[in-house]
Amino acid sequence: MMTVCAEQHVNFIHSDAARLLNDIEQRLDQLLPVESERDLVGAAMRDGALAPGKRIRPLLLLLAARDLGCNATPAGLLDLACAVEMVHAASLILDDMPCMDDAQLRRGRPTIHCQYGEHVAILAAVALLSKAFGVVAAAEGLTATARADAVAELSHAVGMQGLVQGQFKDLSEGDKPRSADAILMTNHYKTSTLFCASMQMASIVAEASGEAREQLHRFSLNLGQAFQLLDDLTDGMADTGKDAHQDDGKSTLVNLLGPQAVETRLRDHLRCASEHLLSACQDGYATHHFVQAWFEKKLAAVS
Repeated sequence: MMTVCAEQHVNFIHSDAARLLNDIEQRLDQLLPVESERDLVGAAMRDGALAPGKRIRPLLLLLAARDLGCNATPAGLLDLACAVEMVHAASLILDDMPCMDDAQLRRGRPTIHCQYGEHVAILAAVALLSKAFGVVAAAEGLTATARADAVAELSHAVGMQGLVQGQFKDLSEGDKPRSADAILMTNHYKTSTLFCASMQMASIVAEASGEAREQLHRFSLNLGQAFQLLDDLTDGMADTGKDAHQDDGKSTLVNLLGPQAVETRLRDHLRCASEHLLSACQDGYATHHFVQAWFEKKLAAVS
């Protein structure tokens, strides 16, 4: 049974995460204004980025920076977190397009191309990506070297070693028989790489050691796999805010191995992620407790 002290600590972490979430959403609101009623691209950008979502990537960036010892948080750190969310939102807009996953629902709302048309959706995604890099390049309170390093991390996560490669592999191979290793490699590109960028950007701001950065990289790889496996496990559920049964006919690990084996793998990834995280952030535990509580809540709904 959880002690009173431990329970209070967990409650504090949840309330702290809620405050950070509010900070992220307020800053996104400031960074993504709509110029006029006719600014459909601006409106689509806002809808894509500000629709109710988990915001887990920017939250983890802020929590990890603090756990790494970044006590005097520069204003630019919040902007880095918002840039990561803009990249994630842009990737979702593109993933949902009729030429890709052809999704109708995202975060409980009609997808951006359903609301605004395909031409506006494409332009909004491109504009969000552009805005994200501009926000990082102008982030206050960071050195020029830190900003350049953060841009490099985000660029790597977006391109052919990241989201673009993951989506291409999913589209070109997802409906064909694949080995478990091939599926995991697609998951790596689709999901792990943006988590990696988020953690490395936190490390840059916190001026973390090379060893800590390596441990956070390994944490991110395992976290991304766990996150994608959870997404696969919940595919048929009605309350995900997305089209149900999008994975029907696709070669996912759930379809290959079955839900029970996938949940076991997911928990193995979480265990490894925790070990690497705690090695990187030896004096801070907020990120660890947040990740554990978040996944346990989601897994309870699956069981």
